[in-house]
Amino acid sequence: MNKLLLFLLLPSFGIVACKKTRPLTEQEVVNIINRFDDGWRNKNLKEVDSVLASAYIYFTQSGGVFSREGVVQTAGSSEYTLEKMKRSAISVQLYQNAAIVSTRWEGKGVYRGVPFDEDQRCSMVIVKTKDKVEILSEHCTPVKPAAIFH
Repeated sequence: MNKLLLFLLLPSFGIVACKKTRPLTEQEVVNIINRFDDGWRNKNLKEVDSVLASAYIYFTQSGGVFSREGVVQTAGSSEYTLEKMKRSAISVQLYQNAAIVSTRWEGKGVYRGVPFDEDQRCSMVIVKTKDKVEILSEHCTPVKPAAIFH
């Protein structure tokens, strides 16, 4: 059989080449974090929503959990304002199509009428599925002046 004819007929029989997902890169990780931060900075809840995995969860400083929906709504809420924010010290550990990321997040603003001025170490889990990069989880802990255990 002619190779060209075979190539043209295979898709009609349901046989198609599977597109292999390219491995997650450090640049993709940094890009998704930047998009996330830009969404918060600009109160763009659609941008925040677009970078979070459907199973996203935020682990709070007080030991609770904050849902994906809660995070998205807070990002666009008039009850949450940022005067300034900065993310630094980004360290990415890649493992196949996942990354564990350590960052430092500093922000000053007001939430529900209460001012905050935070300096936090954040860990994020970022995954890549079918060429889509998303944030799966995040947990931030206040940076304290004196180490407790380490």
